[in-house]
Amino acid sequence: MSYFVNEKSIVREIWKNTDAVLLIFAGSAAEFTLNKAVDWLYFTGKIPTNPLERLFSTVEYAQNIVFAENDLALATIDKITQIHQGVEKSRGQTIPDWAYRDVLYMLIDYSICSFELLERKLETPEKEEIFDVFFRLGIRMGLKNLPTNYNDWLIDRTIHLENNLQKGEFTIHLFEQYKKHLGNSRYFILLEIQKILVPKIVYKMLFKTSNFPTKTLLKLYKFGKTLKVDHLVKVILLPKKHKESITNIGKYETL
Repeated sequence: MSYFVNEKSIVREIWKNTDAVLLIFAGSAAEFTLNKAVDWLYFTGKIPTNPLERLFSTVEYAQNIVFAENDLALATIDKITQIHQGVEKSRGQTIPDWAYRDVLYMLIDYSICSFELLERKLETPEKEEIFDVFFRLGIRMGLKNLPTNYNDWLIDRTIHLENNLQKGEFTIHLFEQYKKHLGNSRYFILLEIQKILVPKIVYKMLFKTSNFPTKTLLKLYKFGKTLKVDHLVKVILLPKKHKESITNIGKYETL
């Protein structure tokens, strides 16, 4: 049986970890508010009006690619491509290729930093393996001008961060929506977690300096996992109505 992602891949280890997946999207949620192509979110209105539901939907697509047999994974990628093409057709414009690359680069970057924050430092071959999985995803989607190896990606990631970010009205509005759907306390926690995830350039554009001991809390959270109380923490961090969706993210944890 052939899989899009090898059964022993570090990518599977990352994407079956509910904590890591939530951190990946926490970091991406911060950075994408600054993306110069963020106006595309407002054409469909789905993320601005219901960011948490959109998060869980996106996670489902991503995990279907990571854990499915090759043909099913490719079908999922093709479906994602078709959805975007439909949005482009409706708007009568084409999503910039660099914007697709930006999203792909976020998935690579936050997969690495989220796992390292929660578990351990990754070896260079493991980082190259993460890059390769998302590179193949990008190729399947027909993306152009993708770097072909991890070292070239590091360079291009920096270039994208320097050229494709701006703070504007969409940035402010999206964070307002995060706060609306999470509530004040959960929103505060989200911001503090984002501060230790995002690249320096993103941090400077979005946040003020914080003395909140987020890393200490993460250490306590990891200790809580050894006591089997981490699911309690997840319930505290996210609204109760999403408990089933959170559980669904972790359905691959026993693999």
